Amino acid sequence: MSPISPAEVPTKQSARIPPPTLRWVLPVSANEVARCQTGRGHNKRNAPSKAPLIALFTVRPNNTTNRPEAHARHLTSHHGDSTKLISIVCHTTTPDLDIEAQPARTKEGHFKLLYDQAGVIPEVLNHTYPGEGTAESPYLVDFLPEDVRNPMTFSQTKKWSITVVNAVATLAVAFASSAYSGGVRAVIIDFGVSQIVAILGVSLFVLGFAIGPLLWAPLSEIFGRQRLFIVTFFALTAFNAGAAGSQNIETLIILRFFAGAFGSSPLTNAGGVIADMFSASERGMASALFASAPFLGPVLGPIAGGFLGHASGWRWVEGMMAIFTGLILIISLFICPETYAPYLLRQRALELSRQTGKHYVSKHDLRKVPQLTALMRPRVLLFCEPIVTLTSIYMAIIYGTLYMLFAAFPIVYQVHRGWTPGIGGLAFIGVAVGMIFAVSYSLYDNKRYAAAVEAAGGAAQPEARLPPAIIGSILLPVGLFWFAWTNGPEIHWIVSIIASGFFGAGLVLVFLSLLNYLIDSYVVFAASALAANSVIRSLFGAAFPLFTSNMYDDLGIHWASTIPAFLALACVPFPYLFWRYGKTIRLKCKYAAEAAAVLEQMRAGAVKPPALRESDQMMEDGIEAGREEEEEKVRRASRATQGGVLSDDERTMAGDAPEEPVGTKEQ
Repeated sequence: MSPISPAEVPTKQSARIPPPTLRWVLPVSANEVARCQTGRGHNKRNAPSKAPLIALFTVRPNNTTNRPEAHARHLTSHHGDSTKLISIVCHTTTPDLDIEAQPARTKEGHFKLLYDQAGVIPEVLNHTYPGEGTAESPYLVDFLPEDVRNPMTFSQTKKWSITVVNAVATLAVAFASSAYSGGVRAVIIDFGVSQIVAILGVSLFVLGFAIGPLLWAPLSEIFGRQRLFIVTFFALTAFNAGAAGSQNIETLIILRFFAGAFGSSPLTNAGGVIADMFSASERGMASALFASAPFLGPVLGPIAGGFLGHASGWRWVEGMMAIFTGLILIISLFICPETYAPYLLRQRALELSRQTGKHYVSKHDLRKVPQLTALMRPRVLLFCEPIVTLTSIYMAIIYGTLYMLFAAFPIVYQVHRGWTPGIGGLAFIGVAVGMIFAVSYSLYDNKRYAAAVEAAGGAAQPEARLPPAIIGSILLPVGLFWFAWTNGPEIHWIVSIIASGFFGAGLVLVFLSLLNYLIDSYVVFAASALAANSVIRSLFGAAFPLFTSNMYDDLGIHWASTIPAFLALACVPFPYLFWRYGKTIRLKCKYAAEAAAVLEQMRAGAVKPPALRESDQMMEDGIEAGREEEEEKVRRASRATQGGVLSDDERTMAGDAPEEPVGTKEQ
């Protein structure tokens, strides 16, 4: 049998445009069609099969030109007894998937990978995408296998470098929120204001955490994480520097508010970056590093701010924060690329459309979400999704208690025990030690979660994240009640410091588990879910320090410290209820159910355009028809061997008729 003539193959005016789907009419068996459909048969010359081998072809792309004509020039057909001509659709493959021809992958420089977000290299341009390239059936853009732009395929070194930078950025913002408290006494003296007015520098900074995420989280899903981080962190650095030069209290607290609003970007988006790069089974350690940063930062802030403020004044405290955030910004410019896959694929689709004139669309944009909907999503999640609402309230109470301690510790240790601001800041070491122990336990617990993932076949339920939160929910009230009734000057200071360590450990265990639970439950909406969570907890964090001073004056240090302990005690059942009934609740939540469905589609690769689904259905129909005809042929052949008389039509179906010409092309 002679090869099919290259002239029979429709050519293309531009070799840079991906070749169209080729529709051929070939005499093939059902098994061979099945091998073509799965994309494995075309690379095997001698595949054993129970059915007679009717047709077999191979595709050897020309490594030099990669032209569609070169594909067809080596398209040959071999056949035996024909059954019936059936139409099959075969999508040509890219050269790098052919085992007989492996062209070298295009190498790109580090900075090109950082800032060329479309990443349209020759392999991307010449790849064959599902679809027809029309407005009705556009080419569906996805990452190539081992695509250097796919955040999931980043090397472990790159993933952890990006994670560390984002974690330190988060720590720097949280550090800036509380380091100011170390210079509050100097602010009171310099501007002649009351303690409540001076504390506004902390409260308004944290209030910015409540407002910023409502913009930064959805904007990161529209414009990408990288650009948003650069813009917001530059603004944070500028506002910190401006605060250092403030000439009145009004300027200082306003600049602090804007610093908090712009600095809140990594508090929500860093969690999204981790979800972009790590699978659920890998995410535990990365999330532990990220989630511990917002709590270690506020604890370390008063220690550094207390000593620096006492030695050099509050202006140097603000200057130190500007230097810290500016240094992180510079480092991120050299390390952190864009990681949000929907944005990367959207940019790639736009660039491919521009270069080829065809219609390309990201697989994530098949159902386009209006930008207003994206901007409103954190609010919707907060008020309409019970999982987000309840976890946010619980975390807000804990977060508010932490910031209450920033105002309470100076009262307990400096006013009642006579410690200096620098030494008074060291009281937070107990909380820090408890947090470190909790992070260490979380890393150990990640082995349990990995086992749960393996037992579930690679995809554990989000509720598998919650056991540490159950432990932490018990440690929180224990630590707070202990601190409340041992913080008097008549009892040695180490007792209350140890109690604060239990609070710190419980705080981190609850936060790590619940943040991971939100990320796993909302995956593609993770940034919006974290933004909603950040809003309500930041409101509590801003409000609690404002009434702490009066509450401690009116109730005394024991009963004032007991109030948050009772609140934590009331929330103890929350983690257990989510662990027990979380799956049922999630299935009734619109966005949680939608995120779960999208995740299943991503795992199964089930997102296909209408044109590809029709082609698959046609091939399935062809396979079924081929099987029925082969069975009928066997039955009729059996009848003939038993002396039965066959009609002309039956002899034709049995394979006695002359063969049809091979290679007939159906338009």
